[in-house]
Amino acid sequence: MSWKKFSGETIQSNILEEVEHAIIRETEAGFKLKVCIGTDSQVKGPVTDFATVIVLLREHHGGFMYIHQERSVQKLGIKERMLAEVQKSIETAYSICDLLDIYDVALEVHADINTSPMFKSNKALNDAMGYILSMGFIFKAKPEAFASSACADKMVH
Repeated sequence: MSWKKFSGETIQSNILEEVEHAIIRETEAGFKLKVCIGTDSQVKGPVTDFATVIVLLREHHGGFMYIHQERSVQKLGIKERMLAEVQKSIETAYSICDLLDIYDVALEVHADINTSPMFKSNKALNDAMGYILSMGFIFKAKPEAFASSACADKMVH
């Protein structure tokens, strides 16, 4: 999986190493960190663009993110697409959670799913929440799910 910074610069090392270096650098600079992971997607004709982000938040001092983008030509309904987003976020969270435990960094998984039944994405809310919580992660949905609904969203729109 290839990751890049928001600037577009490709991460040359393994994302785990990159996140570890960032945690060390930021904590040595005196920042308390939290990591939020989210995925968003956009259907463009026959193609669905997915963007997964790892957001490192510095308490009261902004943050920065790493981005992984991929495309799929598989036709998905709204619920399946929402759950595919959640799957990508969980895979990413699972790949870095041991590292975050070592450095005592909190982790949240954000789902770009609306808590209001008025929105189509709400169909996937219970499944997504159950999936994320059953994996042992903290779950956030809209409007608190900024990693997916704001950060990842910028990368696919």
